[in-house]
Amino acid sequence: MIDRLLTIKEIAKILRVSERFVLRYIESSRLEVSRIGQWRIKQSDLNKFLEKYSNVKTKSKKKLI
Repeated sequence: MIDRLLTIKEIAKILRVSERFVLRYIESSRLEVSRIGQWRIKQSDLNKFLEKYSNVKTKSKKKLI
């Protein structure tokens, strides 16, 4: 299965934070990114990030997006 690639703007909208806040996550190596023309984040990497840093723990292994 191919992961969907998300932009910083899309990630900010999903997380309901500013784009600058997303860049801070990237700079601190909390969120993995790839450079494909512009910064892109794999959907699976976002899901891992949410599982690790979310204050809400889920019981199931469902996709978070």
